[in-house]
Amino acid sequence: MGSFIIPRKTFHGIGSIENLKEVKGKKAIIVTGNGSMKKAGYLDKAIDILKVVGINSAVFEGVEPDPSIETVMRGVKAFNKEQPDVIIGLGGCSAIDAAKAMWVFYEYPDTKFEDIIPPFKIRPLRNKARFIAIPSTSGTGTEVTCVAVITDRNKGVKYPIVSYEICPDIAIVDGDLCKTMPPNVTANTGIDALSHDCEAFVSTLASNYTDALAAESVKIIFQNLPKAYNDGNDMKARQAMHNASCLAGMSFTNAVLGIIHSMAHQLGGMFGVPHGRANALLMPNVIRYNSKSTDKYRCLARIVEKKTAEEFAQEVEKLRKNVGIEDSLREYGIEENIWQEKLDAITQNAMNDPCTGTNPRKPTLNDIKKIYECCYYGNFVDF
Repeated sequence: MGSFIIPRKTFHGIGSIENLKEVKGKKAIIVTGNGSMKKAGYLDKAIDILKVVGINSAVFEGVEPDPSIETVMRGVKAFNKEQPDVIIGLGGCSAIDAAKAMWVFYEYPDTKFEDIIPPFKIRPLRNKARFIAIPSTSGTGTEVTCVAVITDRNKGVKYPIVSYEICPDIAIVDGDLCKTMPPNVTANTGIDALSHDCEAFVSTLASNYTDALAAESVKIIFQNLPKAYNDGNDMKARQAMHNASCLAGMSFTNAVLGIIHSMAHQLGGMFGVPHGRANALLMPNVIRYNSKSTDKYRCLARIVEKKTAEEFAQEVEKLRKNVGIEDSLREYGIEENIWQEKLDAITQNAMNDPCTGTNPRKPTLNDIKKIYECCYYGNFVDF
């Protein structure tokens, strides 16, 4: 027996932000980042559409990349003041993830952050508000997922908060919002979406439902990511990548992920490596490692007209190179002495990450460490 959970409504296509007029409520709070949505006019557009249907809006701005617990708690104060019945995450995944976490503490003021770190521990939401997600990046698929990643800056640890309670009620997947993404962000987020597909497809919780979505997303990404990277105004490629990211999100929110993400969370939390870039640097070697326990990568290889897991890993490496991502963590710029100093800590944290439990090959602590070392120096995994 299984389940398949996604938002009740997903609107997609250029101009689909107009579907905000279908929202019902009295007061909205819009959570957004450091100004790109305001500058591009989408924040005002959202406010104006909501006003037409009788919803007044407040705004919480300034969510940083890899949102912190402190930012979440500042947002909760704003929520408590404004008392919204509609919460909108508008912008990059950081804004949407932060808004999801704020929602939890708004509905349950007595909850502590430690209470929601274990998976599926969030109590039923929607007592005070509904949630709408409008992403401006094509990577995490957070608009359709049960995940929000929040960073503890003091510990240098990223925590994936996991609960189907935080899956949005409405997702609006409008590629027009992606025009603000510079090429490096287009690359990082696009490869992030591909990593979701590759992990969901081989996860121990994969199903026919999640496989179909992941496979279609892989095809779209290989066809469109280089186009979107090379020409940010190619709106056909932008919308295709936005759709691919959303499909990948639908897949992994139900199948869960694996050790690419367990390990990438630590690279972001400890060294500040952008999440999608961390996934890109880990993915080919994790494919090689996992291929000893699953033959499903051959299905993904066929999508890119190859036959084996190794050939698929090489195609990922080619795509990575084509969108300007380096081949190793050392090349990325992490100093070797700092890397060696932190290696044991990030290895242990990766083992403890919730995503490790659904990886198709059960890793040991030593396995994780070896993969990290291969990815740091740019060597192939072969064990």
